[in-house]
Amino acid sequence: MNVLIGNKLKKLRKNSNLSQEEMAGFLDISQSAYARMESGESHSWANHILNICEIFKISPEELVKRDYPEENNHHQKVTEIYTVQELSDKIIEQYEERIKDLKQTIQDLKEYRDM
Repeated sequence: MNVLIGNKLKKLRKNSNLSQEEMAGFLDISQSAYARMESGESHSWANHILNICEIFKISPEELVKRDYPEENNHHQKVTEIYTVQELSDKIIEQYEERIKDLKQTIQDLKEYRDM
């Protein structure tokens, strides 16, 4: 799956006329870390999926779906479903963390205002 995502990241980046350095900057990671994501050596793309999708203006589902027909392999389909579920869980975690941070910011601002 990492190679599939890596290939898609590379294709999207090139179609957007972006360098690996620019993508790494957008994601606040090193160029070498981004290169590992594109080569399929790393699964850290899952940690950045929301930002990646924002940059390319695509949904997480579009990022992980296959672009070509596959042999009807039940095990592979189960694995893909499991991977999509993991991504969904990761996205939910990221949104929950953002909500928590925003609630804390609101609380801090209210306390500052009342000083």
